[in-house]
Amino acid sequence: QVQLVESGGGLVEAGGSLRLSCAASGNIFYGNTMGWYRQAPGKQREFVATITTGGSTSYADSLKGRFTISRDNTRNRVHLQMSSLKPEDTAVYFCTERQGGQEFWGQGTQVTVSS
Repeated sequence: QVQLVESGGGLVEAGGSLRLSCAASGNIFYGNTMGWYRQAPGKQREFVATITTGGSTSYADSLKGRFTISRDNTRNRVHLQMSSLKPEDTAVYFCTERQGGQEFWGQGTQVTVSS
């Protein structure tokens, strides 16, 4: 089992920035993929970004250039730097970890962008 705990969410004005963090603990395999998804009110959960142990990244096309994912393998943490935030970025942001055919999810952290 892997436990994921997100932090860093909050209320920010449009145009502002936030940095989300996710701490992973438990039976973590080297070579995993960590990432972020988000779910806005009344909408389906959507992909944000992922990053492999080696640092290869993937982003939702609509978020490229504004969001940056990074990770600290020594501390089993993944981060999401969000800039130029828009009201439509308002959502619960979930951390994920995939390894060995399994996928784990955090409880999510709320990000609210005011106009």
